[in-house]
Parts: sequence; C-alpha cells; structure tokens
Amino acid sequence: MYPELFKIGPFTVYSFGLMLGIAFVISSYILTKEIERRKMSSNFATEVTLLAIIFGIIGSKLFDLFENWDLFLKNPIGQAFSPGGLTFYGGLILAIIAIWIYGRRKKVPFLVIADAASPSLAIAYGIGRIGCHLAGDGDYGIPTSLPWGTNYEHGTVPPSVMFRGSEIARHYAGGIVPDNTPLHPTPIYEFLIMLIIFWILWKLRKKDWADGKLFMLYLIFAGIERFLVEFIRLNERLLFGLTEAQLISALMIITGITGFYYFTNNKNRKKFIPVQLKTDIKKIKHNHNGKL
Repeated sequence: MYPELFKIGPFTVYSFGLMLGIAFVISSYILTKEIERRKMSSNFATEVTLLAIIFGIIGSKLFDLFENWDLFLKNPIGQAFSPGGLTFYGGLILAIIAIWIYGRRKKVPFLVIADAASPSLAIAYGIGRIGCHLAGDGDYGIPTSLPWGTNYEHGTVPPSVMFRGSEIARHYAGGIVPDNTPLHPTPIYEFLIMLIIFWILWKLRKKDWADGKLFMLYLIFAGIERFLVEFIRLNERLLFGLTEAQLISALMIITGITGFYYFTNNKNRKKFIPVQLKTDIKKIKHNHNGKL
C-alpha cells in the first residue's frame, strides 16, 4: 500500500487525498455535462459540486468522529484534522441537506438535482474507494485464501491493529492477525461495482422518467452494494446482526424501492422545466406561429 505517494518540500501528497481530488474533478465534469444537457446553467453545476465537496467532507469527518468518540476525546485535534477517517454516509446525508436548501433558494426541485447527480455520485464513490485501497486505512475485508487476497501491511491501519480483540484474531497465534495476511480487497470490489452502477445510470439518464426516479434507482443499487460488501468486512454489529452501514443501506434500499414504485405508477407527475428550456419552447412556438 502507498499511503504517501511523494513529497514536495514540506508538503506530503497522500494517496487518499489525491484520489478524493480526482473523484471530485471527474464527478464535477460529468455533473456539469448532465446539467447542461438538462438546459440548466453550468454555474449551477459548479455551485452544487462545491456544496457537495464542502459539506460532504465535513459530514464524513463528523460522522467518523461520532463513530470513534473515544478516540476523539483522547486526541480531539489529531482526530479532527487527520487526513483519514471519512465516513461516506455522513457526507452523503449532510451534502443532501445542503443541496436541498440550495435548490429551494434557486427554485430547482431537489429530485431534479439528485437525478442529475446520481451517475456522478456513483463514480465519485468508486474512485474514492481506490484511495482507501491505496491508503490501507482499514476499509479492507476479512482474511481470505482467494488468489487476489491483498497485503495491507504498509497501510495506515495494518491488520494487526484492525483485527485486534476481534473474533477473527482469536484464530491466530497470540490473538494477533499478522500484518501480511491476505485480505479481501473490498475497496476494489466496490470500485468495480460502482463502475457498473455508473454505467447503468448513465445509460438510463435520458429516459423520460418522472423527476426522482433515477435517484431512487441509485439508492437501490448503492444500498445493495454496500449492504453485501459489509458481510466480508469487520464492523461492529449493532442490530439484528447488522452493522451501522448495513442498517443505513437497508433504509436506502427501502426508500429507493418505495420511491421507484411511486414514480413508476405516477407517470403524469408534473416535470420540472428549466428557465432556459421554457425560453427555447417559447421561441419555437413564436417562430411557428409567425410562419402561419
């Protein structure tokens, strides 16, 4: 693993931070193109992206601090400003709230923004997972004998630390999982699955669907992906033998299925028409009437 890629003078370039930056650049470009296709301002896409970046990072860090409250109390400054420790769902929730408020101010329905951003969300999450893989920050899976089992001993959180005190560690000498133990590269699994999800959403984005239906599909796919991958990761089981991420994923899946069913059976819902598109329609009607 390569948590630190290189140094430029006193500055260190971290693999996770670099991949996070790449994820935002690519997702921003894709979102801008989709916003423009929908006849909305490219500036709107830039502003939405900035909100997603700022509140996504803040939410991810806050959620992680709440999950690791004991560590935060022991070292508040170190934990708050560490380059690692970002929880995706925390960022997603806070970013959704911020963008919903922004959309209301701009008089653009949230579901319209969510539909446009769905492919970008998928690809951004996938690329971000590559950063987790390179950093070896503990997002990897449990030990495996599969030929692609990966060595994370040089990661920021080596296996001997990650699995300390767990049921898995009891099967190893001294209750310690050797750092060179082959593990499921779950970040790579998630990256590949998210590529597929991105491709599906990208292909379906031009469908004449009710506003919000594409986003519901994203919730279903993303929820299923994370729910399943959690079975081969080490996370605390909170309720019904499920992890926190699985409980949130289950909520996403239920919301997505309910919403998808609703929008499918309400095809005549009034769709949002951007100002630019309204102007174009008026011009077409005016020219048509003029010719008559």
